[in-house]
Amino acid sequence: MRARYGVPLGITAVGAAGLLYSAGFEARSFRLRRVTVPVLPPGMGPLRVLQVSDIHMVGGQHKKQRWLRSLAGLHPDFVINTGDNLSDPEGVPEVLDALGPLMEFPGAYIFGSNDYYGPKLRNPARYLIEKAQGRHGLNGNAPAVGVIHNPWENLRDGFDAAGWQNLTNTRGTLKIEGVSIELTGLDDPHIRRDRYEQVAGGPSGAADFSMGVVHAPYLRVLDSFTADAYPLILAGHTHGGQLCIPFYGALVTNCDLDTDRVKGLSTHTAEGRTSYLHVSAGCGTNRYTPFRFACPPEATLLTLVGRE
Repeated sequence: MRARYGVPLGITAVGAAGLLYSAGFEARSFRLRRVTVPVLPPGMGPLRVLQVSDIHMVGGQHKKQRWLRSLAGLHPDFVINTGDNLSDPEGVPEVLDALGPLMEFPGAYIFGSNDYYGPKLRNPARYLIEKAQGRHGLNGNAPAVGVIHNPWENLRDGFDAAGWQNLTNTRGTLKIEGVSIELTGLDDPHIRRDRYEQVAGGPSGAADFSMGVVHAPYLRVLDSFTADAYPLILAGHTHGGQLCIPFYGALVTNCDLDTDRVKGLSTHTAEGRTSYLHVSAGCGTNRYTPFRFACPPEATLLTLVGRE
């Protein structure tokens, strides 16, 4: 009897312990990643950029809210929010409260699909199936019947009132102690709201530095930014793979980006040009899959320095 049931019981116990760890500890083990990126013109002083992404706020996530507020102590030169702030249609006030201290700094934002639409319960295995089939996102289709529409307009109004720039398929400029930074942003490619033709043509040349901002790092977008000579692209969306295998890494990216670049700093090459790409693993999860494994939640402080 012991031999018959011992192995499956042991596997069940290990699985339960893994779920407890990934949901109860790692998903709440917030980290700050620090990255140095040599992209500024020679002779320009360093710029410190705080990137926050994929907050996926759910009511009652007090530890996450305290941690986000504490990031203001880093005193960044500016903040970039790369989307998916919500995982609860009632979460807008908590997002704005948690980001309140950061909105005292110059900043800009774009939205992700979860800012527009509420999350759905999905079988995690579907991500692997979609990867095998080459399908990602809604492929331009409207959301399924019954999907909750989030009050993204209230989130937009809160960011705008604080002075953050809305980069939805448009350009913006920040002035940081006499330095002008041109930001070119896109709406979320994961649901095909990106309109690169509205911002095409590359940096205007009027700013001291330019960068691209997008939620989901789809290759078509990375190709366009890179071909247009943006030296740096910031993105989120991937959750770093969220459920990773130790010593191996991510299994999926939830887009057509390869798993080697699922998070952190890498490069992208298109039409003979190369840009730096930073993909944030984000600091939240979909409310229906509140697990992380070998991929703790994060924000990133990027220190931009002069090219060598």
